[in-house]
Amino acid sequence: MHAVPQQVISFLTSSAPFDKLKLDRLAHLAKHCSVIYLTVQNAKALLADNPHSVFLIQSGQFSVQEPDGVQSYLSEGDYFGEAVARQGIFNLEFLTINHPGLVYVIPQAIFQHYVDEHQELRIFFQAYKEQTLHNQAIDDSNSIWLHKPLSEVLSDKLVSARQDTPILLAVQQMAQQQVSTLMITDFIDDSEQLVGILTDRDIRNRVVAVSSDTQEPVSKVMTPNPCFIEQQHSLFDALCLMTERNIHHLPIVERNKQIPIGLVTATDMLRYQRANVLFIIGELMKAQSLYELSRLSWQLPQYFSTHAKRLGDFDVAGKILSQATDIMTRKLIDFYQQKKGQAPFDYCWLVYGSQAREDQTMGSDQDNGLLLARTPNEQESEYFADLSDYVCKGLNKCGIALCTGNIMASNPELRLSLEQAINEAHTWVNSPTPKALLSFNIFLDVRPVAGNVSLYKQLQQARSPLFKQSRFLAMLARQVNDLHVPLSVFKRFSYDKGSEEAINLKRGAVVIINSLVRIYALGAQLSMPSTLSRLANLPEDGGLTKKDADNLRDIWLFLNRLRWRHQVSNKVTDSSILIKDLSAIEKHQLKAAFQAIQVAQQGALLKFCGEMS
Repeated sequence: MHAVPQQVISFLTSSAPFDKLKLDRLAHLAKHCSVIYLTVQNAKALLADNPHSVFLIQSGQFSVQEPDGVQSYLSEGDYFGEAVARQGIFNLEFLTINHPGLVYVIPQAIFQHYVDEHQELRIFFQAYKEQTLHNQAIDDSNSIWLHKPLSEVLSDKLVSARQDTPILLAVQQMAQQQVSTLMITDFIDDSEQLVGILTDRDIRNRVVAVSSDTQEPVSKVMTPNPCFIEQQHSLFDALCLMTERNIHHLPIVERNKQIPIGLVTATDMLRYQRANVLFIIGELMKAQSLYELSRLSWQLPQYFSTHAKRLGDFDVAGKILSQATDIMTRKLIDFYQQKKGQAPFDYCWLVYGSQAREDQTMGSDQDNGLLLARTPNEQESEYFADLSDYVCKGLNKCGIALCTGNIMASNPELRLSLEQAINEAHTWVNSPTPKALLSFNIFLDVRPVAGNVSLYKQLQQARSPLFKQSRFLAMLARQVNDLHVPLSVFKRFSYDKGSEEAINLKRGAVVIINSLVRIYALGAQLSMPSTLSRLANLPEDGGLTKKDADNLRDIWLFLNRLRWRHQVSNKVTDSSILIKDLSAIEKHQLKAAFQAIQVAQQGALLKFCGEMS
């Protein structure tokens, strides 16, 4: 009898979530557990002898039919029984023994006692019943605040005045409302739109210092056409913009409009910010040469190794690296133009893939292109070719590797006029062959980082209606459904070929989530490329419920943390993690994540193709 509890202790120690219990609690739990060997012949009798118990599988393979008719496959480390079944329904008649094996039995009263006693267990099994990711680690992140959209941190206090308001009245309004910044508006296109801001500094320098007539309109002394940010962007976006532009007051406006709805200040940021994550951004902005830029950029790996202490810190690492790459790109363009002069006509430097989505890792290479206002002549073409070559090679010197697939502006095929780019989009939609889909999928995640942004907006405006066509979306849904997570039917990990318990998280999971969310975003005509932003902004009638969107967000963050921890801890750039390096609960979460991705793939196929594979 003594051998059985020790066996149970050993197994529970490696089984989520009981691995979180202290040894004395594990021993107490083990004493109340028993072990059975389930076969086709004895399953009905043995399970009937243990009604309402929770069953934990040590070996063997089983399947159970859920209340909605879906067949779930179970293997080592999985649970079944009423207490952990969806909707609390478990029918022995629907349990199938595919391969016999050992199963530990936890009496219902003991199970409930431990669930009530430990919040970690309660959260885990609640998520298990709902088939969602156990996301406590997501919720208690110390860095997740940086992902918050500005709309969530707006205060109710918005102080503004019309531009024809006398200076004295504007200053008095600031004093009465106890604010250091006043938004200045004018009535344009049937709405009050932002035209300027008035700060304490403006009052000191433009009113008091020069004895201005305080009956003059405030438009005479305000800062006109101020930099602003739209409400759907995050606190981190605001931080980066304020740092790069060296401004302390940033108005927040409605999406696609210049209607002011709030303001974020440097003081606000100091209150939110817990660590100086923008240190490297500020240093890069000061670089005066390619040598200095590259020297600073190679400090990024050390920066992450030093400052990324908690899993939650990795939630913003990709965004920091992407912002740094944006700045390096703009600096390199400036360096080139200082030597060779300004471009002969307008252009827009576009970035694709992970940089566009702002989820770069230490292994991300560069994906970029050049959008031109018109087709260049030979001399103009040479200028843009040299510019592209200089920037791409410069990024490579800064640690952002050249793209092995040649998705770079240095490739002539990636330097297109606006007209050519629109015609190319028509070709994609009209002839969406599987091969074509694979080649241009990366171009569907795009963001402008330098040049004339209006060219990009014109391109997006022309392409957006094309990309929401049902036939095109159906092709994308079928393509993503052909991708497979590294999980067997009975939820055993499928390892990379020739590797020792390694799984490539990028290829086997992250790419699939990005692709799924991209399809829903295209259908809803969302313009932002970030996967998290797309999930946050999907409309309610977009085909993905809020619960499913939140679950995909948690899974994406979980996978992102594992990738970054692997790269930073092991000083590598690949995304192939070793399963043996994961904790018991992380292994369980990873399996749950893969299963949820499979369900999401089937959901997209049904939504956009009206069929199930």
